[in-house]
Amino acid sequence: MDDGRGPARGVGYENVGDEYLERRRLRRGAAGWVLLAGLGVAYVISGDFAGWNFGLAEGGWGGLFLATILMAVMYTAMVFSLAEMSSTIPTAGGGYGFARRALGPLGGFATGTAILIEYAIAPAAIATFIGAYVESLIGFGGPLVFLLAYVVFIGIHLYGVGEALKLMFVITAIAAVALLTFVVGMIPLFSVENLFDIAPTDAAGASAFLPFGFVGIWAALPYAIWFFLAIEGVPLAAEETRNPERDMPRGLIAGITTLLVFAALILVFGPGASGSAAIQESGNPLVEAVVAAYGGSNFLSGFINVVGLAGLIASFFSIIFAYSRQMFALSRAGYLPRVLSLTGRRRTPFVALVVPGIIGFLLSLSNDGALLINIAVFGATVSYALMMISHIVLRKKEPDLHRPYRTPGGTLTSGVALVLAVLAIIATFIVDPRAALIMVGVYALFLLYFGLYSRKHLVARAPEEEFAAIEQAESELVGSEQSATTSGRDA
Repeated sequence: MDDGRGPARGVGYENVGDEYLERRRLRRGAAGWVLLAGLGVAYVISGDFAGWNFGLAEGGWGGLFLATILMAVMYTAMVFSLAEMSSTIPTAGGGYGFARRALGPLGGFATGTAILIEYAIAPAAIATFIGAYVESLIGFGGPLVFLLAYVVFIGIHLYGVGEALKLMFVITAIAAVALLTFVVGMIPLFSVENLFDIAPTDAAGASAFLPFGFVGIWAALPYAIWFFLAIEGVPLAAEETRNPERDMPRGLIAGITTLLVFAALILVFGPGASGSAAIQESGNPLVEAVVAAYGGSNFLSGFINVVGLAGLIASFFSIIFAYSRQMFALSRAGYLPRVLSLTGRRRTPFVALVVPGIIGFLLSLSNDGALLINIAVFGATVSYALMMISHIVLRKKEPDLHRPYRTPGGTLTSGVALVLAVLAIIATFIVDPRAALIMVGVYALFLLYFGLYSRKHLVARAPEEEFAAIEQAESELVGSEQSATTSGRDA
């Protein structure tokens, strides 16, 4: 182990042999930009089927509508920034890799663990929604359904990444058909009055449009995020992409464009046909929206219930991919226990798939989807702020870095996303202090582990560390050349 004066100050690096990296190698070239776009939509599409509607109970339709516009701006700006960084630093670490280069080991670890918490918790929340849809369909859900979901879909990932991504793409396409069918079925029953059927309270600024007043906009932010949460996971597939410099920007931008369209359609025509009050606290809002709009169950509600499960499964399935790659990258570099990054014969990180899956299943037993959403959202928004700071720092610190794709608007774009991310972090404390404090407690334990142990046992040959080491070497070389030039002038 070195003395801490290597690629980063205050940390220690251990030498590893080729065997270490060989046992931690992913399958290359498994995805092109179309699969990446599908992956981005798959991460998020469950948010169209359940979760967003809790924002109606916090802000009414108007509050959720304005919150969704703000979060749409944040995610679009963030995606443009991530497109630049993921094409420039294409590693399995995603946001952790970007922050590692811009902010150093602590910044990288803080970003990576925030993302990991988000992705470990989100499937647990989605599992509760899967249980609600299954119970609506066949009369029972609960722990058995949660367990089957984890076992089956982790098992598919263990079989192989190429097969998993292709199956995910098919499931996502089926879910998209269900959403479009839902919208078409609700359009004839749409009425503007239905959007505003939640009675106004006595809160400041309360009205039919904002029944919970101005604070309702802020309170609805975490649920508006559910329309877009996890699109930032696309860069985690960088090491398994054919041409990340070209495919990452294309996949990210195509993904967010699709999600923006779906969010607008669902937010308008769902409560616009059923009434906002009817679905504000539902675990399966699209099914209940159809029932409320048509006055009872019918073919459409049954179709949405059955096929709509594909949307929940698509996100559940794809976020399992995301948490495994984030844990794999942090472990491979020594930030987390190294056993977590072992890969099997089919080049899948089997330990990183199973361990968070067990944790997620145990959390799903709470059956509190709203709480789990808020914990995941808090982790997400913390990581967004850190990633946008990383974009700004990299632009300032390394202006000449090769960037195959450049963010439109540059640091102004990432600055807008940063401000909105900070507002969303604050909103989580307003909506659910318990969820925010749970997240802070878990986050603190991760940072304590880094401070006491892992910062002195990092792996210099991990790709994210090598990127940072190259940057430091180049900076030192430039500094030496400038010093030599200055000395020559003085002589």
